[in-house]
Amino acid sequence: MKRRRSAIISLTAAVLSASLVYGMYELQRIQIEREDTVAIVVPKRFIGAGERLSESDLEFKMLPQAAYLSEMVTKLEQATGKETIIPLGKGEPLLLWKVDDYYLQPSKAESTFQIPKAYILSISNGIRAGDKVLLYASGEESPSRRLFTQAVTVASVKTSGNVEVDNIENPNLFSLAEGDKQQMYASRREANGMIDYLNLNLTEEQWFELDELCRSGVLKLVVAYSPESLELIADEEGNGT
Repeated sequence: MKRRRSAIISLTAAVLSASLVYGMYELQRIQIEREDTVAIVVPKRFIGAGERLSESDLEFKMLPQAAYLSEMVTKLEQATGKETIIPLGKGEPLLLWKVDDYYLQPSKAESTFQIPKAYILSISNGIRAGDKVLLYASGEESPSRRLFTQAVTVASVKTSGNVEVDNIENPNLFSLAEGDKQQMYASRREANGMIDYLNLNLTEEQWFELDELCRSGVLKLVVAYSPESLELIADEEGNGT
């Protein structure tokens, strides 16, 4: 009886010892794996170009340290709220250059429309690509009114020579993206060139409304610079970006 009990105790001790050894091995293996991998941000689904990313669109994926690149996104806040420059595949590493705050491509619901010269009464000379503008309809026989509740995005402003109106040495768009209000103001003051072509990112419904109002020539557009462009910078500064 004693021998049987001793054998059981020895077997139990051996099992516990083996379990302890295996547990230590697993802990060491997990520790090594954690040291050799990095968590990167990837899309949960296919995301088309021009879509604005939300946190629910993204998840983390472990990647071997040897495959990691410095331009890969590792924090959700680096991508959340930004727009995609190119389509993103499900599970592919998200790179910093594939998203942008001020990318000029229209959103999923928009298209870029060149506004006919005949539709325009006046354009604020200070507007630049990436700005937000307010549109007003004005005519001699009708009271002026604002077209849309929200400001719309300027895709580009060009001269008659098809050259973007901007300060070559200090482009306004760079200053806007960097959140530099002083330099953005300076680039507007120093830029040369008369605006001949105006391209706006509009929804189909907005374009239909604008076209219907201005087609006859009775009403024309007044394009005004909106403070929303500076508010975007203020929001970024307030968030510490």
